[in-house]
Amino acid sequence: MAIGAVGLWVTLVTAAVFTVLGVIQASRQAVDLEDFMVSRNRFGTGMALATVVASAMGAWILFSPPEVGATSGVAGILGYCIGQATPAVAFAVLGPRIRHLMPQGHSLNEYVLYRFGNAMYWVTLAIITFYMFVYLTAELTAIAKAVELMAGVPLWVTALVVMGAVFVYTTVGGLGATIFTDAIQFALIVPLLLLSFGVVVVALGGWEAAIAPVLQSAPELFSLGYGPGQKFGLTLIIAIIAAEMFNQANWQRIYACRNDGVVRRAFLGSFLVIVPLLFIAGLLGILGMHFGFSDDRTFFALIQELALPRIVTIGVLVLVLALVMSSLDTLVNGIASVFTTDLLRLFPGMATQGILRLCRGMAVVVGIPAIAIAARGYNVLYLFLLADLVCAGALFPVLFGLYSRRLTGTIALWSTLIAIGTGALFFPRPDFAPWNGLPGSGDLLVSFTAPVVISILLCLGSITWQAQQGHTQVFNFLHLSQKIRAYGSADKEPVG
Repeated sequence: MAIGAVGLWVTLVTAAVFTVLGVIQASRQAVDLEDFMVSRNRFGTGMALATVVASAMGAWILFSPPEVGATSGVAGILGYCIGQATPAVAFAVLGPRIRHLMPQGHSLNEYVLYRFGNAMYWVTLAIITFYMFVYLTAELTAIAKAVELMAGVPLWVTALVVMGAVFVYTTVGGLGATIFTDAIQFALIVPLLLLSFGVVVVALGGWEAAIAPVLQSAPELFSLGYGPGQKFGLTLIIAIIAAEMFNQANWQRIYACRNDGVVRRAFLGSFLVIVPLLFIAGLLGILGMHFGFSDDRTFFALIQELALPRIVTIGVLVLVLALVMSSLDTLVNGIASVFTTDLLRLFPGMATQGILRLCRGMAVVVGIPAIAIAARGYNVLYLFLLADLVCAGALFPVLFGLYSRRLTGTIALWSTLIAIGTGALFFPRPDFAPWNGLPGSGDLLVSFTAPVVISILLCLGSITWQAQQGHTQVFNFLHLSQKIRAYGSADKEPVG
């Protein structure tokens, strides 16, 4: 059978298996709006750890970290690892805090609505939606490009098959089905990634033989002191931490954990898992330099160049499909869930089952344009960086509001808008060239650092000025627990 036919069949079968598993899980109990949103307090440490890791580890780890490794070396890879894993530590702290303030809460934007008011809410909603849609599109782009590279399947075919499968079990089973399939995907992702790395090293003649050409042509890639690698690594730390704070999937999983202890163990444990896996993915990029590969297709070009047995190609396809479906289902469910607060406000008289149907329909509506964009095959890394920029400006105001009683909605709003605008002045074009002659233009580190610093200064400066003027308005955190209520009253049996 031709490799293209094999690739298509592997894609179809893998997608079908995950779909059937998700639907079976969903059929075990009725799914109400509360289940669809958060599956509140249902999952123990094992399941929670698996879903946090699987939802974070999308197909991007076979595109972006290898590209970073091939261009920025070990220093850049470490920056990527720290940036991607550090949010887990932050959520181990923020999770119990928001569960305490909003024991019946569901999402970050819901918190912003009752903490800062409508204006800041709409900005935050736009940021969350934009980031998660770009993430969704980038993941779909990644799987489409991977299958095209390895099996010659057209981009749109893969995007349609994978997204169609995700639609089926995600819209039927909600977050519970997503977390269940995440656990299975986690069990596949870890060994398959380790096996892929081992097979590549063996095929190159062992570690020393694999890195010898790279040491001769680009020895700086193995140096922690490599300046460009350090700079890009620091850029990724700021960008990814900011973005992950606006990933609805993380906030959903905070509420899905059985208790605060599970939140801490699951997110801290995910840090210990994510760091080595990402580092290995980055090293694959450095090994790709053995043949001169250095873009976001480095890993797959390396697999092709080595002419490995077909079983290896099939294993890699299953790996990338497990990676992408573990994040796509999370994103589809997360995007749909962020609009639930608005739907309830727009249709106050509608039963929760009616709202649930609207959420399911919205998930499909959001996914359709993602399929069209994925068929264009844009660079995955640039798409992420674009979304990260808007998150950086809102990071401090939104999270500081969890602790500061004196931060008002007006201060948070203007700090966010000014910070995002400042970062945009320095953000590069898609070819990473500067837009204008402004000093620092096109510098990613400047474009991500500036909004964080500006927002901090504006928030703290405004609070200090108001205190000096005698303004003593403070927010009562009890307002959050009094206003925010669960969408259903049925207690569910804990899992995992």
